[in-house]
Order: sequence, then structure tokens, then C-alpha cells
Amino acid sequence: MKFLLTLLILISFASCGYKPSSKLSREVMGEKISTSIIISAQDPENTVIIKDAVDEAVIKVFHASLRKKSNSDTHLDLSIASPSYTPIVYDTDGFVIGYRMSVSLSIIRYHSGLNKKYTASGTYDFSVEKNAVVTDQQRFDAIRFSAAKAIRSFVAQVSAEGARAKK
Repeated sequence: MKFLLTLLILISFASCGYKPSSKLSREVMGEKISTSIIISAQDPENTVIIKDAVDEAVIKVFHASLRKKSNSDTHLDLSIASPSYTPIVYDTDGFVIGYRMSVSLSIIRYHSGLNKKYTASGTYDFSVEKNAVVTDQQRFDAIRFSAAKAIRSFVAQVSAEGARAKK
């Protein structure tokens, strides 16, 4: 019975023309990608964290390799708006115990002599102890996770472009 169900699912995916979003985005982006980021004068530490998150996403999500700009199919120029914290959860005494980190990225994609601008944002919710200060590690993790969500948003935009180009 399990075999029959698995076979039915595989046949339905094969017959409907399903393609993973990473394949569609790779068709738009190419196999070799380079990245650069504009360093924020107000927040250089966070800029480095976001650059690492972008590079990690290029490898994991696009299944592409990082290259020098001169050897790449696509180049991504990234800049970050200031990350912001918003209190979202309060305890019964009125102390903040939960925050939402928001990161907005501006991405310019250069491919085949053309450029296109994207805006992607991501959020990450995290909690802190009552009367505690947000530690650097919590801040770095929150920025990294929200930047990763912003990159996934960018991937969705690129995948949608790839799907539209197929039609």
C-alpha cells in the first residue's frame, strides 16, 4: 500500500511539470554567482554578518558556487537598511521579554549586461529574560536569521521570474 501511494505521488509530480524553486532560480541566476555588500558606516559588524548569510544562502539555496566577479554568471550588490528591534512581548509587569528583528536588503542583480533591483525583508522573533539587555550574540543571531529570511524572499522573487520566463 505504501509503495502504491509513493508511486502515485511521484507520478503526479512528474506529470504536472513540478520543478523545485531552486532549479527555477538557478536558471535565472546561473551556476556561478559573486556577491559584494556595501558596508554600512553606522553598523559595519552587522554588514559582515549579512554578507556571510548571503554567501551561505547562495551555496545552500541556489546550489551555485561563489566566484570572483570576473568569473561569475551573476553578480549581486547588496546593501542593508539599519536593522531594527521592535518589542513584541511584554510580561505581566510590563517588561519586554520578546523582540522582533527586522532587516531590509536592497539587492541589485547584474546578469548578461542587464541589472534589476530587488527589495527583500526578513524578520526574526526572539525572547530575552526579564530585565535583561539584548546580548551581542543574541543580536548577531537575530540579524543572521532575519537576513537569511530576506534572502529566501529574494529567492522566491527570482524563482517567480524563472517560472514566468518558462511560460
